[in-house]
Amino acid sequence: MAGKGETKARILDAAELLFAEHGFKDTSLRTITSKAGVNLASVNYHYGDKKTLVRAVLSRYLDAFMPALQADLEVLLTRDDFSMDDVFRCIKAPLVSLNDFRPRGATVFMSLIGRGYTDVQGHLRWYILNRYNEVLQLFTTAVCRANPSLDPETLFWRLHFTLGASVFTMASSTALCEIAENDFSRKVTTEDLIERMVPYLAAGVAAPIDQPLSLIGGTQTGTE
Repeated sequence: MAGKGETKARILDAAELLFAEHGFKDTSLRTITSKAGVNLASVNYHYGDKKTLVRAVLSRYLDAFMPALQADLEVLLTRDDFSMDDVFRCIKAPLVSLNDFRPRGATVFMSLIGRGYTDVQGHLRWYILNRYNEVLQLFTTAVCRANPSLDPETLFWRLHFTLGASVFTMASSTALCEIAENDFSRKVTTEDLIERMVPYLAAGVAAPIDQPLSLIGGTQTGTE
């Protein structure tokens, strides 16, 4: 008979893979128990409900990722001058290290983050913002110091565009790396992929701000 720790780990492992592949909404507790080889009572005993299980699955990654990111950001913020590229490179090592933490860890982690948005998991975003607020504030501070001209609204949109590009790229990393190897005869690792993505993301967040917007409310202004 499996011990409590083993049962809990089996539930997390099964939920992680199913959530990443099918999403939070479309994965039932019964599907998870079937894959984990446990009964529903075990899930209820260890996690209570599905929301708690969702948070536990993501926390397993965040508890490894966030402290490493915080350490790199704290070092960066001791410098008098740094670029947006430097800010995004703080994410590189913590993200790559997730591949040592779990199989395909970086890809699975970003897939789960993306699912949290596409599945409209408001409770999950609330949980991340509250539990890891200190690290997120450090990241925002670093971004604003790298580009002081960013107003709060522009920062909001650019960081979400950045998240969308990052989630798509990392969630599709296996296929993208295979395509790149086939088309360009060059083997691409997760680290290579992130290194290529950093200048693109940094340039997008640091792009000049054009005001006023030429299109407001769907109508064109300032033109004939």
